[in-house]
Amino acid sequence: MFFKESFLAVRQFLGHYLDQSQDRESEQVTVEAIREGIEFKGSTIWILIFAIFIASLGLNTNSTAVIIGAMLISPLMGPIMGIGLGLGINDFELIKKSFRNLGVATIFSVLTSTLYFLISPLNEARSELLARTSPTIYDVLIALFGGLAGIVAMAAKQKGNVIPGVAIATALMPPLCTAGFGLANGNMHYFFGAFYLFFINSVFIAFATTMGVKAMKFSKKQFVDKDREKTVQRIVYSILLLTMTPSVIITYNMIRQNYFETSAFQFVNQQFNLPDIQVLSKTASFESGQKVIRVSLIGQELSKDSILAIESRLPKYGLAGTKLILSQGFASNKEIDLKSLNSMMFQDIYKDNQQQIALLNKKVDSLRTVVSRYQQYDTIGVAISPEIKVLFPLVENIAVTKSVFSSVETGKLDTMTLAVVRYAKPMSKAEQSRFVQWLEARLAVKSIKIVPE
Repeated sequence: MFFKESFLAVRQFLGHYLDQSQDRESEQVTVEAIREGIEFKGSTIWILIFAIFIASLGLNTNSTAVIIGAMLISPLMGPIMGIGLGLGINDFELIKKSFRNLGVATIFSVLTSTLYFLISPLNEARSELLARTSPTIYDVLIALFGGLAGIVAMAAKQKGNVIPGVAIATALMPPLCTAGFGLANGNMHYFFGAFYLFFINSVFIAFATTMGVKAMKFSKKQFVDKDREKTVQRIVYSILLLTMTPSVIITYNMIRQNYFETSAFQFVNQQFNLPDIQVLSKTASFESGQKVIRVSLIGQELSKDSILAIESRLPKYGLAGTKLILSQGFASNKEIDLKSLNSMMFQDIYKDNQQQIALLNKKVDSLRTVVSRYQQYDTIGVAISPEIKVLFPLVENIAVTKSVFSSVETGKLDTMTLAVVRYAKPMSKAEQSRFVQWLEARLAVKSIKIVPE
C-alpha cells in the first residue's frame, strides 16, 4: 500500500512538471509553422548563400564566433523538420516537397562554399574545419536530442531561443562548408567526411521530429495501401541504421585508440622513468593493424637486456602484442628519427628562450637608462656654463659627476652628486649657498656637494 501511494505521488509530481500539454500550441499552428520554413526560393536562398559565405570565412579564419553567427542566420532547419513532420503524419507530398527544397539548399550551399574556397588565399585546414571531417556516434546523439528539442519548441506557445540553439548545437552549415573546402582542394576525404556529418544531422533531426510528432499524437493521413505504409517504415528505419553504423565504427576506433594511448603513455612514463635518461617524445598508433609505441630517448643508452626486460612488462599494461620501437643516443653510428620528436618539446624550449630573451632585454634597457644618465654628466658642465657665467661670475670651471660612497664601518653604499668648482676668488657663504640651491634646482637633484679645486 505504501509503495503504491509513493508511486502515485511521484507520478503526479512528474506529471505536473513534465506535462507538455499545459503550454502546447495547437496542432494546426505547429504544422503550419513547420510548413512555412520548408520553401527555399527568393530571399531565403540569398540568406542561405550569405550565411554560407560567413560560415566559410569563419572556418577559413578559425573563428568560432563567426561560425556560430552563420548558424544563427541559416534557414536549413526548415526542410529537415518538414521531412520529419511528413513521416510522422504520413504526408508524402510534404516529404517530397521538403526533400526537393533540402536538395536545392544543399546544392547552393556546397557550390557557394566551393566558390569561396577556390578564390580564398588561405588553403590551410584549421581545427574548426578538421572537426567536421570525422563524425562519431556523439554527433548522432547531438542531432537526435537537438531534433527533439526543436520539435518540442515548435509545438510550444513560447518558443524562446530553442530553435537557434538547435541550429548551433547540430551544426548543419559548417559540414557543408567543409565539403566545399574538400571539393575546392580536391580532397575527397574531407568532402565525404563532412557530407556524412551533414547527412547524420539531417537524418536524425528528421527522425527526432517524427518521434516528437508521434509522441504528441498529431493527426495522420491514412494509408490506403497498408503494405506501402510498412514498406515506407522499413525504408526509414533502414536509412537510420545505415546512417548510424559508420559513426558507431568511427567512435569505436576512437575509443579504442584513446584506451591504447592511455595505457601506452602510462607504460612509457613508468618504465622509462630512469636516471640519466629523458623521454623526448612518445607516440602510440595503429600501423597496418599492429599496435606500435615509438619512444625517443636521450641520455645513457639502454642495453639490449634492459630493453627486453622493459618489453616483457607490456602485458601488465594490457599491451600484449604491442611493438616497441626505441630511438636513443646521439652517437655517430646511431640514427635518430627526427620526425618522431615531439614538436611540443621544441615549443616549450622556444617559449622558455623567448622568456629569457625578454628578461635580458629588460635588463639591457635598464642598463642603457643608467648609462645615459651618467653620460649626461659628461656634458652638463658645458650646457650650464653660459648661465653660470652670468649668474655667478666668480666660477671659472665646473665639473659635475655622480659618485658612490661606501661607509667604512657598515659597508653601506650611497650615491651623491658632486660639483668640482674652481673659483676666480673665494665666494662668500651666502653666495655659495645660493649657488648650491641654484645647482640643485637646475640639475633636478635633491642635494649636491661642492668640492672646491
